[in-house]
Amino acid sequence: MDDLTAPASNIPEYTVSEISGAVKRTLEGAFGRVRVRGEITEYKRYPSGHMYFSLKDEGGKISGVVWKGTVSRLGLVPENGVEVIATGRVSSYGERSSYQLIVERMDYAGAGALLARIEALRARLVAEGLFDSGRKRRIPLLPAVVGVVTSAQGAVLQDIKTTILRRFPRPILVWPVPVQGEGAAVRIAAAIAGFDRIVPGGAVPRPDVLIVARGGGSLEDLMAFNDEAVVRAACACRIPLISAVGHETDHTLIDLAADRRAPTPTAAAELAVPVRAELLANVAQEAARLSAGLHRMTQERRLRLSGAERGLPDLPNLLGAARQRLDDRAQRLAIALPNLLASRRAALVQAERGIPDLPGTMRAAHQAIEARSLRLVLALPNLVRARRAALVQVELRVPNPQGVAAMRRAAVELAASRLGSGLRQAAARHRGRANTVLGRLSPAPLQGGLRESRARLAGTSARLDSVSIDAVLARGYALVLDARGQAITTAARVAPGARLRLRFGDGEAAVTADSATRSGQRALPI
Repeated sequence: MDDLTAPASNIPEYTVSEISGAVKRTLEGAFGRVRVRGEITEYKRYPSGHMYFSLKDEGGKISGVVWKGTVSRLGLVPENGVEVIATGRVSSYGERSSYQLIVERMDYAGAGALLARIEALRARLVAEGLFDSGRKRRIPLLPAVVGVVTSAQGAVLQDIKTTILRRFPRPILVWPVPVQGEGAAVRIAAAIAGFDRIVPGGAVPRPDVLIVARGGGSLEDLMAFNDEAVVRAACACRIPLISAVGHETDHTLIDLAADRRAPTPTAAAELAVPVRAELLANVAQEAARLSAGLHRMTQERRLRLSGAERGLPDLPNLLGAARQRLDDRAQRLAIALPNLLASRRAALVQAERGIPDLPGTMRAAHQAIEARSLRLVLALPNLVRARRAALVQVELRVPNPQGVAAMRRAAVELAASRLGSGLRQAAARHRGRANTVLGRLSPAPLQGGLRESRARLAGTSARLDSVSIDAVLARGYALVLDARGQAITTAARVAPGARLRLRFGDGEAAVTADSATRSGQRALPI
């Protein structure tokens, strides 16, 4: 059968291209814009920048593609196993006779999936110790430069600038970044790391505090601040970081990594800088408290010093009393010694008259007593004048009341000790010789006169003993001796660490000098 005899048909004929085009037009017309929910699988990104994947659920699978020009507006980074809602249009690929979904936007499939993803990342970072409180740093009180990582077009940056200018104007260094969408997390992490790499003292000032901020939005809008790269960059940043992402009810993972979290960008600026007026008021208040404290301390020290001054002895009165006692004792000694000698001389003359044949020893004793008496009478006024002159010289040289009084007291006691010792020795010698004479003389009148002389001698000895150094020490004074037994009368001779002996009325004590207060110095307890 030839072609002319073939049966005719009313079914139109189409080429493959016509059928593919018709199917494509039908799909695109019927499904012009759709939202498809499914789990991403078989995800690949080609060097050309296009993304290819499949969406599947329990009953089917559809191919999907994201063109290179749409990637930046996609909203998230596709990953295998993530359930998303893809928005786009259905089209066909004629060369393979297949259809596919051309995706223009992706969103995570519900808040539950997003929260589960965030919670899994949070648990992993907590296990690494990135959110430990020991890693937190203090925010400086008054930073020299404030760094800000946020969008350059939003109102967040203006709020931060206005707040810092109102509270305490500080230079602001802004690193503009996108705060949502494709690549936002990478840019934010790079900005934080870039601020941290600024060298102090370089051409670009290094911020003292860093604010990472953005306005409010949905959970999907804030996902860039839940990104692992951003969180690790915040943890690694050596600049104290304040996070201010979203509103007060919004919480992101960067809040856990930051050193401080602020509920809003304005609150972050308030945390970064103090109020200048409040600082001035605090400084004025502290200055007033310090001034009042110093005034009270000065008054207290002045009162204690006045009390200590009132407790010090009156130097002129002490010196006057010492001079008066010295004059009195000198006068009494000047009167008593001649009387004693006269009485002894009279007793000896009486004894000599009563015995016509006086032994030669009696005459020798009489002559020896006369000679020693004459020497004592001549030496006594000179000794008194020398002691008085020494006392006046010491008074003129030493202005320290305690040192002057102690030195005068030691000098007077030393002079009295030496004078009393000499007089006691002379009296003892005279007493011994008188007793010898009495032993040799037998007449009763002579013995009665000698007993009377002995009584007067005993009275004179008692008066001499009252002014001796032993009597002075018994009244509570002490004599300072060095290691060689020499008396020390001035503080200048005392060296720190020197070994000293203190002689009291009932014995001696060995001490070590810690320090010495010399003339012109006051050692008062303040």
